[in-house]
Amino acid sequence: MGQLVHCTVEQGVATITLDSPANRNALSRQLVAGLNGALDRAEQPDVRAVVLTHTPPVFCAGADLKERAAGGDDAQAAGNPMSDAITRLGTMRAVTIAAVDGPVRAGGIGLMAACDLVVVNSAVTFALTEVRIGVAPAIISVPILARCGWSALAAPFLTGEPFDAHAARDMGLITHVTDDVASTVQRLVDGVLAGAPNAVAEAKRILRSGAPDMEEMIALSAALFRSDEAAEGMRAFAEKRPPRWAAPQEGA
Repeated sequence: MGQLVHCTVEQGVATITLDSPANRNALSRQLVAGLNGALDRAEQPDVRAVVLTHTPPVFCAGADLKERAAGGDDAQAAGNPMSDAITRLGTMRAVTIAAVDGPVRAGGIGLMAACDLVVVNSAVTFALTEVRIGVAPAIISVPILARCGWSALAAPFLTGEPFDAHAARDMGLITHVTDDVASTVQRLVDGVLAGAPNAVAEAKRILRSGAPDMEEMIALSAALFRSDEAAEGMRAFAEKRPPRWAAPQEGA
């Protein structure tokens, strides 16, 4: 069996591609191990944005049920590779963006929800089908409930009924619905790269911290205003030029 996850890095952007279309990018042990290997590369200091994408037609079908039925290790157990991957997508300094151009089911929703930004084709459908095979969306509930109130998720969690991209956005599960995933993702990547690296990382940390402590935020604000990044950013603003960290503009 070939490599199921690919990672390329170009100009500060790591693109991680789930590439197991024969089983709809199901979360087999090999695929999840490959994902963690790709995240090892994505966590390096030269990476500022991570795009998690997939080989069509399905983003991720959830657990590899044939592997589970054969008595495979529980890839979603606490401390095991699946939960590690979910945690890493949310805690790494780089901004993580899920680029979803195909259906998502069960554990795939948890993987997607772990990312900071989730861009979804308007035709995509979702379903938390765990209860229909005798289990519950347990580990993946951590990133999902961090994004959404439980009431909005009650029907999908308790019935396994499918829902569409607009419903997913209304409940807070995803951030963008579009007919052109690639261009929307590129716009977001460009926006991330236009920001100062440390400032973007701190902004991500604030978003992920829940209810920030005011005293801590006062101290952080003061530290950031004293930083070299802020000095360069304000100097560039006054001089009407891009800051050092920004990519050159086309035609400049």
